[in-house]
Amino acid sequence: MNNCSFAVQPNTITTLIGPNGAGKTTVFNLLSGLLSRDGGEIMVGTQVLGDRPAFARAQGLFSRTFQLNQVFLNMTVEENCLLALDIHDQDFWKNMLGQERDEAFEKKQVQEILEMLGISSQTQTLASLCSYGQQKLVGIARALLLPHSILLLDEPVAGVNPRLREELKTILRSLKEKGETILVIEHDMDFVMSIADHVIVMSEGRVLKEGSPKEIQKDKEVLEIYLGKS
Repeated sequence: MNNCSFAVQPNTITTLIGPNGAGKTTVFNLLSGLLSRDGGEIMVGTQVLGDRPAFARAQGLFSRTFQLNQVFLNMTVEENCLLALDIHDQDFWKNMLGQERDEAFEKKQVQEILEMLGISSQTQTLASLCSYGQQKLVGIARALLLPHSILLLDEPVAGVNPRLREELKTILRSLKEKGETILVIEHDMDFVMSIADHVIVMSEGRVLKEGSPKEIQKDKEVLEIYLGKS
């Protein structure tokens, strides 16, 4: 990274765009603790994260999806989603102390999220039998079920059909209305400009420009360097 610095405002959809190799996924890996920083600080609100490990950042701070689907193909959609509820510290200690988990409540949580994403009919379907787009939605469902302050979505519409792309626009807008703070990496410029409150353009590991979708679309440097237009 090259002195990359930006802020994400609460209850907004912020998009990270830039050519391949600009450093977008590296930012996600730094935020979620999969890579160690070599300088600077990452803050969530007033919390300075320092060298807090990935598992700790996944407990109430960052929840993310990945560019490639990360689902367990030999498990059902419901079982994949319940995994997000299994990693809570409180559940670990409940199980250690012999207290029963409220499985009915957990399954209700999963069902509500799957209904919102439009895949509740696939609850008992093996993930291996789901389409590529449905597997993307399973990843988003799992990220939503994990308690978090910021939702990180890495190319949510890459490889999905136009119908699902439109559905995801509606879903993300609805999530924002419900109070989610969302940071999205995406190459689909039509999708980006239709959902974003704020756009951050990266190039060579640094922030090149940032602003509203309208400002970014009209910015000469962005058009020349990123979009390749005169």
